[in-house]
Amino acid sequence: MPAPSSPRKSQTSFDPEKLLKLVTDALDDDQALEIVSIPLAGKSSIADYMVIASGRSSRQVTAMAQKLADRIKVATGYATKLEGLPSADWVLLDAGDIIVHLFRPEVRSFYNLERMWGFGDESDRPVSQSVLS
Repeated sequence: MPAPSSPRKSQTSFDPEKLLKLVTDALDDDQALEIVSIPLAGKSSIADYMVIASGRSSRQVTAMAQKLADRIKVATGYATKLEGLPSADWVLLDAGDIIVHLFRPEVRSFYNLERMWGFGDESDRPVSQSVLS
């Protein structure tokens, strides 16, 4: 009997690298701040990548999350799960192969997810999408 696949990972055949590009490009288009992608391969089986970004306000975080969920649905057919929209201090999007965390800046600095995943020092920090552009 084959091992069950992770329940969180996408069951679609959409390439995780293309999905990552779609996510980071969409966030960049929506003027997200400090977009960071963290590769999770070998660290966690929940996803291939985690993307963390900030919005200037709860309203911007909400708008970015809803637009991103729509873009992912159109591109992949995958219905993204959203958590945290009512307050929009921290919104989580589960897109299967990509987990996206959108924060207001002060909430992001409080939780400091980058450091928790081993990217706390500048020398360890992954390249942000805004640097790549």
